[in-house]
Amino acid sequence: MSDFSSHSLLAKDEYIHRLNQFEHEALIENWAEIPSLVQFSDEYVNLVLPFYYQDLKSDLQNWCDLQTQQDARFPKTQVSVRVKPLQAPHGQAVKGVKNIIAVTSAKGGVGKSTTAVNLALALQALGAKVGLLDADIYGPSVPLMLGTQGEKPGVRDNKWMIPVEAHGLYTNSIGYLIADQDAAIWRGPMASKALAQILNETLWPDLDYLVIDMPPGTGDIQLTLSQQVPVTAALVVTTPQDLALADARKGVTMFEQVEVPVLGIIENMSYHICSQCGHHEAIFGQGGAQKMAQDASLTLLSQIPLHIDLRSDIDNGCPTVAARPDSEHSQIYLQLASHVAANLFWQGKPRAENIMFVDVS
Repeated sequence: MSDFSSHSLLAKDEYIHRLNQFEHEALIENWAEIPSLVQFSDEYVNLVLPFYYQDLKSDLQNWCDLQTQQDARFPKTQVSVRVKPLQAPHGQAVKGVKNIIAVTSAKGGVGKSTTAVNLALALQALGAKVGLLDADIYGPSVPLMLGTQGEKPGVRDNKWMIPVEAHGLYTNSIGYLIADQDAAIWRGPMASKALAQILNETLWPDLDYLVIDMPPGTGDIQLTLSQQVPVTAALVVTTPQDLALADARKGVTMFEQVEVPVLGIIENMSYHICSQCGHHEAIFGQGGAQKMAQDASLTLLSQIPLHIDLRSDIDNGCPTVAARPDSEHSQIYLQLASHVAANLFWQGKPRAENIMFVDVS
């Protein structure tokens, strides 16, 4: 930036030093020194955040505007967001997808699919472009949860499947393609091959994040998918009961064995909220997920309550984040999505955006 200092503006290094004085829970120390975040031009600075995080963009823009008002040397700064693609430990990058987040559980019935759907909607509500792949062959529930039962993906050029759009998400599901009873009897190799094919033959439209609702368990199917699919990081969903926590530990161990990063633990049904009086009760116990996360050196990303609205919204085909965006429950999912987006970036390694994608069919 040839004229940056000649107009009595701060030098580049001094400007970055000033930026580092802005503190936010989503940012690490010396965050402004990360390459490509700060882009200089002759008259202004474009500050490109690598992830969406609730009020981060507006808070930082307001802070920069205030600096400009108080110090004429501080250049005009425009804050924007462009989600960075991150490296995955396995597999070829999927065409049209920057990052893949696998939502997993080591046992069924812990609310994994509900969590995956609302997480995807929350990431989308923050501003990201998001897809959702229902890979749960034992019970593909995404069509029911999104109110898209009976719909089929479109077809382009006799090869590509066009995602089914619902509530701003781009989705595909085993449930769109075959009957539930047929999927449930698939064996490991058949299921893994089919799911990899659906992943790579869907025409995803330049997604920031693809959330995959993985099949529950820690068997051959989960191992194969974790090794074949280019998962950026995994989330482990559990409930507070000792039995669920024991299985969740097995899930964490499985991902460690295949070297897929585990971003953190999500405790679902953490406590029950009475719909009549609002009383909170830890009907499944408390403190277990926090201790498990500490023992595994992981982050407890969220504690999601059990409430009748969460169930009824799903049953009506409009999950809570879409149905009640201003509700307390939606705010919990928005906070979860913010933590997931931030932790994913800070714990990951950026990859080039101009690489040649390889289609796997």
